[in-house]
Amino acid sequence: MTQATRVVHGPTFAALASTAALGLVVAPMPAMAAAAPSVNGADTAWMLICTVLVMLMTMPGIILFYSGMLRTKNSLSIVAHTIAAASAVTLMWAVVGYSLAFTPGDGLIGGFTRLLGSSLLGARGGTHPSAPTVPEAAFFMFQLSFAIITFAIILGATAERMRLSVTVVFAGLWSVLVYAPVAHWIWHPTGWLAAMGHMDFAGGTVVHIASGASGLVAAWVLGPRQGFGREPMLPHNLLVTVLGGGLLWAGWFGFNAGSAFEASGRAAGALLTTQVGACAGAAAWGLGEYVRRGQWSVLGTVTGAIAGLIAITPASGYVDVPGAMAIGATSGLVCFVCVVGFKARTGIDDALDVFALHGVGGLIGTVLTPVFAVASIAPVTATVWTNLLGAMAVMAYAGAATWLILRAIGLVMKLRVSPEHERVGLDIAEHGEMLSPGA
Repeated sequence: MTQATRVVHGPTFAALASTAALGLVVAPMPAMAAAAPSVNGADTAWMLICTVLVMLMTMPGIILFYSGMLRTKNSLSIVAHTIAAASAVTLMWAVVGYSLAFTPGDGLIGGFTRLLGSSLLGARGGTHPSAPTVPEAAFFMFQLSFAIITFAIILGATAERMRLSVTVVFAGLWSVLVYAPVAHWIWHPTGWLAAMGHMDFAGGTVVHIASGASGLVAAWVLGPRQGFGREPMLPHNLLVTVLGGGLLWAGWFGFNAGSAFEASGRAAGALLTTQVGACAGAAAWGLGEYVRRGQWSVLGTVTGAIAGLIAITPASGYVDVPGAMAIGATSGLVCFVCVVGFKARTGIDDALDVFALHGVGGLIGTVLTPVFAVASIAPVTATVWTNLLGAMAVMAYAGAATWLILRAIGLVMKLRVSPEHERVGLDIAEHGEMLSPGA
């Protein structure tokens, strides 16, 4: 079950059931009449609210979460990179990305019927088959908010050394060449993974595995920061990070519950399991920290909550409360182990542990979704192997495509700032600004 097919459990099904309960005979409707869209005000209002919540996850959520974990001399640079990337992704999404992801095509890619937002607004505007009770413009914006945050996650891996101009080009190309195809594979009925029944309710594979794999490869291509492994690179303001984490947590309700595309019981269930998964992740991470070093850190606790949120994302519309607890706790503990040891063992300077958190957490949630899915909530269309195949395919494709994109950009542009600029810090070197005069 995917975003593209879950709408069969929405208002149309409920209305038919209510009619049958009254003992009325319902004549079969003509095929065209059954497919006719009918915009629902409550569903539309819900989707608009959820879109705003997901947008807040990037600006200011990701901005604050990442900025607080960077050194003072680079704390503003991540703001510029995030806003610039969001702009590039938005423009490419409007030009061609949305059309490639969410219009009919073959198993690998969509078509070109929505180039430049064609037929989204005005008298020609209708609905999308995946969300038949809301205007397609609302569906477009909701999906755009996902595309924006997916690339923004990658910036945590390349922080403190990638040039801003490279980020802009990378964001535009990646959104079209990686994100749009992957979204089509899983969230459009003609996608090859959708046809296999791959279960990803709100983005465990499309968002987190894709961004985690891409972030790891981007960090590897760029190389480590100066002093990596030899000098401390401590967060400059954990309170800022916690505020960002709180905004991410709140926005995640729109991320997951909004993926029902309707104001319904299933949306409420996704919201509930999202909260449970987050808290289970925070508890498991905190326990891991306490066992390892006898303390519960603030950064660890909020990161554990994010790990739980990542893992519950693909499962949120399929599992019950015990399932959400199990998935969140598993992710919190496993991601803790990965964050603690991954960079030291591989030597890859994934600055803010994008792969160890998003890649690993997304993989855990994707694989466990069919294990804990409850048929009374939604049809179980995948096995562990089905979801594992999809996860591995997306991880391999996103990683390989990211390598090719960055190598191609590197032929015409320098990927990294100069050693001197890196030493001074990107805030001054690239933006002529600093957090405070004394920094």
